Amino acid sequence: MTLPDMHSAEAIPDTARAEIEQLLQSGDLFRYTAAADAPVSLLEAEFAQMMGSRYALAVSSCSAALFLSLLALDLPQNAKVLIPGFTFAAVPSAVIHANYTPVLCEVGENYRIDMADFAAKLPGVDAVIISHMRGHTSDMDAIMQLCDAANVPVIEDAAHSLGTLWHDRKIGTIGKIGCFSFQSYKMVNAGEGGILITDDAYLVARAIIMSGAYEHNWKKHPGIADACARWQNKLPLYNLRLNNLSAVLVRAQLAELPRRVADGLRNHDYVAAKLNAAPQIDVPAPLPPETRAPDSIQFNLVGLDDAAIRAFGEASAKAGVKVQVFGQSTDNARAFWNWQFIKDLPDLPRTRAMLMTACDVRLPVQLQPAELDAIVNVLLGALATVTKSAAA
Repeated sequence: MTLPDMHSAEAIPDTARAEIEQLLQSGDLFRYTAAADAPVSLLEAEFAQMMGSRYALAVSSCSAALFLSLLALDLPQNAKVLIPGFTFAAVPSAVIHANYTPVLCEVGENYRIDMADFAAKLPGVDAVIISHMRGHTSDMDAIMQLCDAANVPVIEDAAHSLGTLWHDRKIGTIGKIGCFSFQSYKMVNAGEGGILITDDAYLVARAIIMSGAYEHNWKKHPGIADACARWQNKLPLYNLRLNNLSAVLVRAQLAELPRRVADGLRNHDYVAAKLNAAPQIDVPAPLPPETRAPDSIQFNLVGLDDAAIRAFGEASAKAGVKVQVFGQSTDNARAFWNWQFIKDLPDLPRTRAMLMTACDVRLPVQLQPAELDAIVNVLLGALATVTKSAAA
């Protein structure tokens, strides 16, 4: 079986074509040109309804959504924001952009927040961002209990978790604000784009103004005009809006989401079962309340030294499957020691140890069993080559 293109995305549904053509003919790409029912406005209404949230604000990226969420919280000057040590560099960057200070906590071998370290570092912070990194959900029951007791607001970075459930509750709806990505490697693909959701009118009104709803464009956000009016000319504008063409692409894919989630989970669990049969591979299991929505797989290499791990990655790549070992990849944006824009960057020994053995492989949801078998054969073949060499 020929290996699939593991970086490809599904085709944009045909349902988008007529509206795309209409936009091309009109040139009407700015979200605030129309008095009502612009594609971005329709997307916000549909996404909020899908998630069961009162409000949604579509923006240029999930990074923008995180940045606006932090500013919407109106934290004290020089506020401290607790984030996991395993996340994408955009998360601490959003904190820095907001002129706040990131505080990093440890992440365990199962890619989830170390709750003891989280609890120890929570006193003295002003907000928390929980990154459900690569779709792995940390213990949200324990996190929310601690944060609610300390009156610390929680932002969910759900860039990788659209469609994930926790106790049958949608990830992104548990904290004060949930942020999602429409970048091409996510479950819904607009090339770039993001959206935030909340039930809090105060927060979304501030985010709307700062996203770039200048003059009276905020009146085109239904049901929130009164909350927005109080911030007219009182907040800086960052112009992080989504455009209508991107919104059309996203809206056409929302109906596909349940199928994509089901297909992604099927593919992940199929590959995980085969990889877990190898004693040198550990695919961490979900926490009991978690129903995942993966489009990639992560696993730890057990009992291999750094040289063997690098050899495994090289052998897999040579055979056609790219394996990213987070801590072994040069300048990887998910390895916290590369976030050198953070002053007094801490060491996180548990997180570091995990990242040095943790492997990441894309599994686009459209892959079929024969293609998955081909990927598994490459990974296990590379592992066999490395372990035989080590034993020789």
